[in-house]
Amino acid sequence: MLQFKIIPVTPFQQNCTLFWCDQTMQAAVVDPGGDIDLIKAAIEQTGVTLTKVLITHAHIDHAGATHDLATQYSVPIEGPHKEDQFWIDLIPMQKERFGFAHAEAFKTDRWLNQGDKVTVGDVELEVYFCPGHTPGHVIFFDPDTKLAQVGDVLFKGSIGRTDFPRGDYDTLISSIKNNLFPLGDDVRFIPGHGPMSTFGDERRTNPFVSGQAG
Repeated sequence: MLQFKIIPVTPFQQNCTLFWCDQTMQAAVVDPGGDIDLIKAAIEQTGVTLTKVLITHAHIDHAGATHDLATQYSVPIEGPHKEDQFWIDLIPMQKERFGFAHAEAFKTDRWLNQGDKVTVGDVELEVYFCPGHTPGHVIFFDPDTKLAQVGDVLFKGSIGRTDFPRGDYDTLISSIKNNLFPLGDDVRFIPGHGPMSTFGDERRTNPFVSGQAG
């Protein structure tokens, strides 16, 4: 069964997440934006073996430490969707703009698309393509535990920004309505920032998407 630990990183308090399979103790880090020492400490404390890095999208607070983490542990990088390549290329520029001490562009080992699956030990996560915040944003969903890691698509009480290059509000709303909410009201989700919630609570109360049918 999938287990998880949220590790807030960077000045943006981004929810980097450690996923692991409790049968094999194999793990993946989702969105290692920075503060790599905190991430490594969480890996050591849980006693897991890191086998891959998963990326929802390539904004620096989600992907800044990807290169270093994957290199130090000699593990592959999976995600995001290929439409986020330009954001990967911009990581050095983002580093200067936001004052990150260290971040590098990276080369993913596997672009992800709608309908793909990624494995963490014996756990199989479903991949959904959810553009809007960025053009290549993906989310990860575990149907067994009904847990999703949605990056910056949806937050408790809000949605992802769409004023960045190649962001699009209507596309984001469509991603939430057509890819997230049909997964079920009882699905818990880890957002890119802030507290967890459920799709049902957001469909009922989130002013940006309330009343949207799944």
